[in-house]
Formats: sequence, C-alpha cells, structure tokens
Amino acid sequence: MIFQPEDLIKIGVAVLVGGIIGAERERHKKAVGLRTLILISVGSALFTILSIRIGINIGGEPPRIAASIVSGIGFLGAGVILEERGKITGLTTAATTWLVAALGMASGAGEYWLAGITAVLAILVLMPLTRIEEYLEISNEQRTYEITTEASWEKYKEIRDLFRHNKMNIERYKQEKKGKSMVLTFEVVGPMKKHDKIVQKLLSDKDIKEVWF
Repeated sequence: MIFQPEDLIKIGVAVLVGGIIGAERERHKKAVGLRTLILISVGSALFTILSIRIGINIGGEPPRIAASIVSGIGFLGAGVILEERGKITGLTTAATTWLVAALGMASGAGEYWLAGITAVLAILVLMPLTRIEEYLEISNEQRTYEITTEASWEKYKEIRDLFRHNKMNIERYKQEKKGKSMVLTFEVVGPMKKHDKIVQKLLSDKDIKEVWF
C-alpha cells in the first residue's frame, strides 16, 4: 500500500472531531475523556482507510471491516455503563463513544463535512440541551436514598411527604428499625434540580444522622 497525502487530512479531521467532543467530556470529568475519544476517532478513521484500501487492492469487503468497528466500540461503550445504589450512569458517555467512532469512520472515508456538521450537532446536544433539560425539569433521574434517623413514625411521614410535596415519584420504599434509629430506603424518580433540593433539605435536618444516595 502507498501512503497518500490525503491520509493526513483524514487523520487530522478525526483528531479534530474527536478532540472537540472529548474536550467537552473532559470538562465534565467523565470516564471517557479527551485522549480516549481522540484515540477512538483516529483508530476508527485508520480502520476505515485500511478497509477501503483492502477493498480496492485485494478485493476485500470494506463493509465487513467497518461493521467490526461498530461491534468493538459496543464492548468499549458497555464498560462505562455502571449501576450503583440503584442508579444507572454512563449511558450518555457510552453513546458519545459510539458517536465518536462514527465520526472517525466518516473522516476516514473522506466525508469531512458530514463529520464536522455531526460533531457540531453533538456538542449542541451535550451542552445547551443539557441546560434546557434542567430548566424545563424534563430530565429524570432515579436515585436510591438511604436515610438514618430517629425511630419515629412522624419522622417517617415527614421524609416521605418531602418527596411527595416536591412531586417526586416514589417507586419503592422500605423501613428498617435498628436500635433507637430507623433506616428508610426510598427509590425515587424525578428531575435533577429537585433531587438536589431534597438532598440539601435532608442534610440540613438535625434529626437525620446519615444520608446515602
């Protein structure tokens, strides 16, 4: 195979689009950051370049090699999806990883405008739309709260009503008495802003000994 000057442009565009999205992820301290997304984008571009060369020179099947990129990125993306205390995290980061691989493939195929426009749209989704979701309170998150407080029926009702008055959906709850204390477990779904508001109230309550969420 012979090196072609356009290969540098393809790799350069892959670095650029991967870096743009990687910088945004790095700023928010995500598991997959700047360097990782650049490497994913460049690797996908290189695989795409090689698949095209193989198809031209020795009669291979470029679509089959491209499909293997998608499968490989699927395993990588699954590694950042975690479940902790009833809360699933990493879905947006996994989707971003998958998208960056597609941007690298577009760069490797010489589709620079397609890669650039899609990268800009991705940034608009990751940044301004996140703020709009928070403002409109349409982005719900599931959290599991474990609250240790004094053993009191009135205290239980007070905490339960705190979620209800903030229009949070209590999916499950459990009470457990431990000596003079009780542990309340609530699985709650609601907007991020309301979760933060409730956490502040729980932490400021002098009767509550411990809060996990």
